[in-house]
Order: sequence, then structure tokens, then C-alpha cells
Amino acid sequence: MTDSGAADRDAIVATALDYYEGWFDGDAGRMERALHPELAKRGVVPGGGIDTDTAKTMIDATAAGVGRSRDVPDRDIRVRVDDVHGDIASATVTSAVYVDYVHLVRIDDRWRIVNALWARA
Repeated sequence: MTDSGAADRDAIVATALDYYEGWFDGDAGRMERALHPELAKRGVVPGGGIDTDTAKTMIDATAAGVGRSRDVPDRDIRVRVDDVHGDIASATVTSAVYVDYVHLVRIDDRWRIVNALWARA
């Protein structure tokens, strides 16, 4: 990992927590804060299909409480910052429910998720 400093790593972790905790808490504001407007999110669904989401569909689903319906008592959310290079980064976010591989971009001094690939834990 390129040494970007603790401040970048902390900000990336905070973005990932906004994404996960916002989802489970039904907090659309946190979800919106975490996502780049051009988000491309894909996941494997039963039968081998691919589920595709955008920032809008994720924010709307969060506001509708979809994540709250999938919450568990011990979320066990963990964020590992895998690499940071200038204004791009990758991280692995895991919980009792999901695993996400995310790519982030820093724009206007804020880290936001621009790509995500997920599966059920």
C-alpha cells in the first residue's frame, strides 16, 4: 500500500462505515455521503445472475428501509484499506451479512465509493 497517511485511511474507513451503517440503519443521508453519484454496484445473486445498482437505487432502498430488514444483532463490520494511491483507493468491507470490494475516489477532499462488487457473507 502506498503510504497516504493515517488521515486518508481514517477517512476511507469512515466512508465505508457510512455505507454499511447507513444501509443497516436506514440512514439515506449517510448512504448518499458515502457514494459517488456515478456509482456502479454489482453483486452475485442466486442462480448466477448479477444484480446492478446505482447511487440512486442504493439511496432510495436505504431510505425505504431495505437494509434494516436485513440487519442482524452483531453486524461485525470490518473495514480493511487495501491500497491508496493518490486520489484512488481500494478497500474490503465485511460484515455478518455482506462482503464488498470497493473502489473509492477522492474528489473535493472527500472519499466516495465509485465501484462496489458484493456477495452475501
